Amino acid sequence: MPYDPCPSSISALHEDMVNKAASTDPTFYTILKHVDGRKEAVGWCSYLRIEPKNRVIEVGHLMFSSALQKSAAATEAMYLMAKYAFEMGYRRYEWKCHSLNAPSRRAAARYGFTEEGTFRQALIDKHGRNRDTTWFSILDSEWEDRKKAFEGWLSDSNFDEQGRQKKKLEEFRV
Repeated sequence: MPYDPCPSSISALHEDMVNKAASTDPTFYTILKHVDGRKEAVGWCSYLRIEPKNRVIEVGHLMFSSALQKSAAATEAMYLMAKYAFEMGYRRYEWKCHSLNAPSRRAAARYGFTEEGTFRQALIDKHGRNRDTTWFSILDSEWEDRKKAFEGWLSDSNFDEQGRQKKKLEEFRV
């Protein structure tokens, strides 16, 4: 989800955070990263389109600061969100994005989501243009393989002394 315009002041940001904290669908989570021995808020994510009856839940409203982008902590955050969704008994975990958002599409594929298709003219953007939305999912029957891949990738043994990965996440999937 685009965060445009960004809050223009600290008080506007605070109000936005208060509203996010009070929301139940979407339900927001702060992403914390250990920095110099302390925890620092580096982003947020949420569950949305929460459907307990159908046991379907979506991850979205992602905001990753530059300190979080392309980091092991970002991958760990997405692993923990998926893990918790399946532990809560959901059978379908969804990811959706603008069909032209190549970084989001790559992230979904990297995290093990299966691309299902594109809903044409699904939304109208802030400029009045049509927006196509691409849907991805991980099913409960696929989760064990994805979980093992995440855990293998996140293992300390997958990183060298400089913190660089030895194997890509995709290489851990069967």
